[in-house]
Amino acid sequence: MTDTEKKIEFLTIRQVAARGVLPEHALRRMSKENKLPQIKIGAKVLINYQKLIEQLQSL
Repeated sequence: MTDTEKKIEFLTIRQVAARGVLPEHALRRMSKENKLPQIKIGAKVLINYQKLIEQLQSL
């Protein structure tokens, strides 16, 4: 896989929190405020993990 062929990885809030990026409650709050790169399917929230990391690094 080259740099231009990045795999898009969507994770649940719990899975992102398990990777130690941010606590689960902070992710849920950010999701509610639409501050995450996310898609919502019903009640389920899936976060684009790579975009989240890029977003956090730019802060």
